[in-house]
Amino acid sequence: MKPVAILGVILIIIGIVALAYQGITYTTKDKVVDLGPLKVEAKHEKTIPLPPILGVAALLGGVVLVAVSARR
Repeated sequence: MKPVAILGVILIIIGIVALAYQGITYTTKDKVVDLGPLKVEAKHEKTIPLPPILGVAALLGGVVLVAVSARR
């Protein structure tokens, strides 16, 4: 398989995943109280939104790369 076709397939997979999940969620821990042996932490969930246009662009770019690779 040609490297351009492999890159195209990877972009297609990334595009589908980006459209399915709509964002990346992660958790951060903050120290609220640190008093000797007593430690209190707060967990905060944060989300990085992925715009749908990003998923569509990756999907279309992958399709174009696979099509160009197939024609050569």
